[in-house]
Formats: sequence, C-alpha cells, structure tokens
Amino acid sequence: MSTDSGSSAGGTVAYREVTDAKGRVYRVGESDRDILGHSRKLMVYLPWVAMMSISVSEYAFGSAEDVLSHAHGWTQSNTFWILSVWVFFQAGIAFPAGWLRERGKLPARRAVYIGSVLCLISFIAISHASNVLVAILGFGVVGGLGSGFVYATCINMVGKWFPERRGAKTGFVNGGFAYGSLPFIFIFNYAFDTGNYHTVLDLIGVYVLIAVGICAWFFKDPPKNWWPEEVDPLNFSGNTKSARSLAKNPPAVRQFTPKEAVRTGMLPLMWITVVMTAGVSIFGISFQVDFAKEIGFGPLVAATSMGVMAVVNGVGRAVVGWLSDLWGRKLTLFFVIVVLGLAQFGVIWAGSMHSEWLFLVFAFLSGFGGGAFYPMFAALTPDYFGENYNATNYGLVYSGKLVSGLFGGGLGAMVVDAWGYYGAYALAGGISMVAAALALLLRQPGRPRASKLVANPHPVSREAV
Repeated sequence: MSTDSGSSAGGTVAYREVTDAKGRVYRVGESDRDILGHSRKLMVYLPWVAMMSISVSEYAFGSAEDVLSHAHGWTQSNTFWILSVWVFFQAGIAFPAGWLRERGKLPARRAVYIGSVLCLISFIAISHASNVLVAILGFGVVGGLGSGFVYATCINMVGKWFPERRGAKTGFVNGGFAYGSLPFIFIFNYAFDTGNYHTVLDLIGVYVLIAVGICAWFFKDPPKNWWPEEVDPLNFSGNTKSARSLAKNPPAVRQFTPKEAVRTGMLPLMWITVVMTAGVSIFGISFQVDFAKEIGFGPLVAATSMGVMAVVNGVGRAVVGWLSDLWGRKLTLFFVIVVLGLAQFGVIWAGSMHSEWLFLVFAFLSGFGGGAFYPMFAALTPDYFGENYNATNYGLVYSGKLVSGLFGGGLGAMVVDAWGYYGAYALAGGISMVAAALALLLRQPGRPRASKLVANPHPVSREAV
C-alpha cells in the first residue's frame, strides 16, 4: 500500500488509500480524534439535539392548529396547507443544499446556522401574521427551508462519520426529529391559547435558534472516502458489530454521481416509495388528533395519541436502525412499511368500536411505521451509491417527501371532506401496502446476490493506490 500524508485537528497524520476489487477507494489510517480532536460520538449526539430542536415545526403543528385558527381567523384547510407548504420546502431544499455542500460552497456548520435563523423567522411569522399568505411564506416557505437545511445536514453528516454502522447511528439521530416534539405537543394542548400564543411561539423560535446554533458550532464532515482506522473496509467477515453489519449491508461498489444513481433505476424506485410512504405518515400526523376528537375521544386521549405517535415515531427510527444492521436494510424497510399500512386499518377499527385503548395501540403502531422508514432510506442511499455524493443523492431520494406533503396534508384534507375519515384512512392503508411491494424490488447496484457474498466472505483485493 502507498502512504500519503494528511492534516487533521491533531496535526499531520499519515493515511493511505486502498482499493477493492471493484475499484472503490477507502481512505484509512486516520482516527476520528485525529480529524476532530475528539471522539466521533459527538457527531451523533449534537445532530440528535439539533434534530430534536426542529421537530416542533412538523410533529407539534397539528396540536397547535386549533388555537392558530381561532387567533388568526384561519380555516382548517388554511392550516393544513401551511403545513403542506412547510413539508414541500423542508424536503425540497435537501437536494440543492447537498449539491452546494459537496462543492464546498456550503459547509455543514454554515448550513445549520442559516437553518437556525430561518426557523426563528418562521415562528415569529406564524405568531404575528394573521394573513394566511404571509403565514404560508413565513412558516411554510422560510421555516421549511430552515428545517430542511438542519435536517439534511445532520442526516448526511452522521452517515459519513459512521460508514460501518450507519443504520443504528442514523436511526438514533433521525429519531430526535419526532420525539423531540413531545414537550411541545403537551404545551400546545394544555398551555397554549389565544391569550398567550404570541409569547409561546416567540420563545419557541428563540429556543430553536440557540439550541441549533450551539450544535452547529462543532459540525464538521470527514475527508472524502474516510473510513475509521479500527475497521477493515476490505474484509467484513468476523463477529464484531461492524463486521456483522457490513456483511448484511455491504458498502456500495463505487461512488455513484447523482446521474449515475438515477440511471441504475434504484434511486427513482426509492423516490417513488418515499412519496407513497411519507404521504401516509404525514396524513397521520395531520389528522390523528382531529379524528380522535371527531369520534368523541376527550382532549387527553387526542393529545396522548399524538404524543404516543411522536415518541414511538422517534424511538422506532432508532430501533429499526439497529435492527437493519442485523437483518439488512431492505427486509427491515419492508417490515416497517407493512406495519404502517396495517396501522391505518387498525385506526379505522378502533374508531368504529369507539375504543380509546385500541386507538392508542394503533397510534403506537402508526407512529412506529410512520417514522422508521426515514432512517432506512437515509442508510440505504449511501449503502447503494456511496458516501461522497450522498448529500445530493439522498437529497434526491428525500425530495419525494415534497410531493408527499401535498397529498398527505392538503389533498388529504380534501379526501377527508369527500370520503370522511374512514375512507381516507382506508386509502392510506392501501397506499402503504403498494409501497411495501415496491420496496421488495430494491437491490444494490453492481453487487452480487447475498448468497454469493456469504460463500465468498473475502470478495476484495488489497491493491494499493
């Protein structure tokens, strides 16, 4: 192997680049402490805190909409479209932000700083703007862009720092985007009214600005092709956690550019699956509290059902991330989407029986399925297409959510008006089952069948560059 020198936080450190049999390059020899000056674990915990901080914008919005409607004179359709526009821009910024990051024009720290300021502006807008168009621009557009900058940066960065166990780490960070909203769900249900909404929303905006800004100060990406020094990227046999995860989820055969990833056919298939699955998830977030109230459940059950959904949505992301390191991403993704679909039919059953405890059970399952698929796609993207273009490739995959926001929120409201809650939930369940079938078609580009990998656990050579 040849040896090159590189610099890091701790000074000049030797590293080498090794190439496997398919020509993929790995940069090895530098530890996380050499590059950062501290453990890479901080690149899990800080993104996690930032994700928890911005989660209030999406997962607690449904609990605040009644007060906002009364305070500003908005209709239910107005509030649903505000959230739909937020989702559209939150997902839509992922691709351009990734494109700028990979060209060195938008470092991770700067992207998150920008996001934190935009989030503050969004809460000020929704607090003080009674005109629905101003609220859509302020919260939907500006707030969606701000949250999108933070979300995309956090998810991409943790995957780069943990290429050998990205399922569990990505799932943990992604989970914060759901259960971080729990305190705000109860605040909006019990301590939020037309007399204090200005103060509450303004303070939340300041909180997001400070919490996310502090986390951003420490953000930094690893060098391209970096691999942790203690893990051999050319040999993933053995009984360590990293080896078992790599055996089930082998690294991408090479670094695919966005155009190359699209040409494989797998990225478009992932995008379509995200559109369908995220649409069902957003539908549940938008309508679960209202459905609970519609069928006569009290405010405690309505708030608890949303709180349960948020907690399980987040915890489920961490659990399936860990599970995917054991089972493999594709099987875990299929399992998650099926659970999401069955939960929609379960909510119908609970509503028809007017059973509060059964409603909470299916809120639990809906929350689990409605969030757990996100880290699967976040981990599958670099697994299939590599890390070097992951910010852009995952931005393309995640952009499916911008379409989902339209039919999950705004169009979902139209379906509820036309078919009622029962018809809308039945449609959501059917869409989930179709998405699960599509997930079974996913395969890693250029990789032999799993059986061949097991038969040959040393599929690479040690040719140095």
